[in-house]
Amino acid sequence: MDFIKYLILGIIQGITEPLPISSSGHIFLFKNLFNTEMFNSFNFEIISNFGSFLAILFIFRKDVIKLIKDFFGFIFSKKKDNYKDGFMYAIKIVISTIPAGIAGLLFNDYLETHFNSLNLLAFTFLFTSLMLFIVRNIKGEKTSKDITFLDAIIIGLFEAITIIPGISRSGTVLVACLICHLKREDALKYTFMLYFPVSAGTMLLKAPDLVNTNTSLLLPYLVGMLAALIVTYFSYKWLSNIVKNGKLWHFSIYCLLLALFIFIYFR
Repeated sequence: MDFIKYLILGIIQGITEPLPISSSGHIFLFKNLFNTEMFNSFNFEIISNFGSFLAILFIFRKDVIKLIKDFFGFIFSKKKDNYKDGFMYAIKIVISTIPAGIAGLLFNDYLETHFNSLNLLAFTFLFTSLMLFIVRNIKGEKTSKDITFLDAIIIGLFEAITIIPGISRSGTVLVACLICHLKREDALKYTFMLYFPVSAGTMLLKAPDLVNTNTSLLLPYLVGMLAALIVTYFSYKWLSNIVKNGKLWHFSIYCLLLALFIFIYFR
């Protein structure tokens, strides 16, 4: 039974993590919809997130390696011009990460405790729906090289909002990138390059809790993690095609319908 339980959780995590529809919001909804405690496994949340992290890291492995090389190449090489673009890109990622990091440290525990109602969840889905709808026709003309420090700050402030449970991180950051007039592919890339420091930081903070994991659950956890890894990979590929084709508004309709469902079903 544990294998099936964590397989289902891993699949849900894998589908919803890359998509602009909030993985945490869906987990909370499923928990209330089926009135089950199967979604309460905090340690599994860390492990399944790690599966998604590995999938996204594999997809962007070349970009991450180049970014690291350019960052240290600019610092230690005499030919700094060869690495300047990559170094500046890395600096802007750091700048965009700072607001979310500060907001998370200050308010995360409070928000997780007090912002956990279904009505709030419905409003966060409505918020996501509205934002995705607003940027439906924006194409943008900026490339990754054209991201300014002001853009990085604006995107970071948008990401800070996503500490509110139910608001999609990928969706909100993607919207911010499009508002800053990045091209769709560059917006998608920047969105998921920001995913790495935030996700890695969150996992590191929660990692000590894994010490208390029941050893009998290690194999079921592994099954769930692998499910999250595989499904996240294909879910991202699907998202990538949707963004490139300018069909992001499809998720706007989905979030709107989901919000209406919550208002009606749980009234």
